[in-house]
Amino acid sequence: MECDHTKVLDLAREGSWDEAHKLVQQYSDELSCLIHAYLHRVEGKISNAKYWYNRVDVAMPNNSLEDELNRLYKMTDKLKKDHSRSGSGS
Repeated sequence: MECDHTKVLDLAREGSWDEAHKLVQQYSDELSCLIHAYLHRVEGKISNAKYWYNRVDVAMPNNSLEDELNRLYKMTDKLKKDHSRSGSGS
């Protein structure tokens, strides 16, 4: 089963941090790790955020939380499009 990245981001945007974190922490794919890192940035736990960015060899971006959320939505949309083109999407 794959992570529903859009659902996690929607929950984060709505302020349902605990629910978003509970969903995403089960997964270790790159986008899930980036979202997990973002959630810890929102929480203010920067060392934990850096850990999750480092798990996928990405430096923590120097952008606003709003910009990072938008970037993650764009990455999610791209991943969905790539999956539907390859026939592996739902």
